Amino acid sequence: MNIPAYTIGSKAIDLVARIAEKLGELKGSGEYARNLQLRKINRLRSIHSSLAIENNPLSLSQVTDIIAGKRVLGLPQNILEVKNAYLAYEHLYEYNPYSSDDFLRAHKFMTEGLVAEAGKFRSQGVGVFAGDRLIHAGAGYRFVPKLITDLFAWARKTDIHPLLKSSIVHFEMELIHPFSDGNGRMGRLWQTLILSKWNELFAWLPVESVVHDNQQGYYDALMAAGQAADSGRFTEFMLDALLQALEELPTRRITDIFTDINTDMLSKNELEFLEQIAGYIDRYGEINNYRAQQLTNKSDVSVKKYFARLVDAGILTVEGKNKGRKYMPARKQ
Repeated sequence: MNIPAYTIGSKAIDLVARIAEKLGELKGSGEYARNLQLRKINRLRSIHSSLAIENNPLSLSQVTDIIAGKRVLGLPQNILEVKNAYLAYEHLYEYNPYSSDDFLRAHKFMTEGLVAEAGKFRSQGVGVFAGDRLIHAGAGYRFVPKLITDLFAWARKTDIHPLLKSSIVHFEMELIHPFSDGNGRMGRLWQTLILSKWNELFAWLPVESVVHDNQQGYYDALMAAGQAADSGRFTEFMLDALLQALEELPTRRITDIFTDINTDMLSKNELEFLEQIAGYIDRYGEINNYRAQQLTNKSDVSVKKYFARLVDAGILTVEGKNKGRKYMPARKQ
């Protein structure tokens, strides 16, 4: 059996500890578990970002409309990618993360109608190119089934922490490149799957959004780990992305983040908006319009209206103009 090559350094160990601490805060607060709307938005953010990494141009609002069954102006292939990805994620709880059959089943959900070999390992060589330059050649196609079987056998038996294991499996999948298309989407989905079996919260954590925000760093980490034939660098990148995604979730009540707030003065929708951006503000101390759109899945116009209302209510204060405008708590803690 082939054993993945990996190095676990002090940075990775520190990140695992910080993630565990953050998970404890989230469990203790109960805020995330109760907020079903936030979970739904995060799932849509995951799908949108994972597809955007692969150059799907549809916006988060368009992705939401497609899932809701609404008409969207876009290329049929891009729309089908959204529908397929949603289906693949919706079956998350059914997959065995160490089953090649389930791995192929998920790929069929993800790529049906998009690639000729949907739900099948590739039957020819494949490479990743930057222009005309080959930057990565996948494993020989005849070896792919055994390499995946070996990878899953190792992952099932190893006692390494799930946070580390999931990142290593993700990297090895990209290294093997088992499919003619959809490898990146499947690698990110399968890391989510492994983590969700350890802690259900990860089924709804939009780590793909963090990866999309730092897409070049994602590719750089993949390349550096590939050149070193060791997943250590990539594991550190993914752990850092997981921690960032967790830190953007609300771990405290909004009455603790925004002192002296009177929630009774807000409408249900205004309070929901504030809850959705509270975790980000709690971490960074401020937020802009673009990030609020990403976190709430609301339009630019709607976000501006909500911000205006929260500023008028004395909950937020605003600085800057146009794209430089940012919002922060009106009172320091």
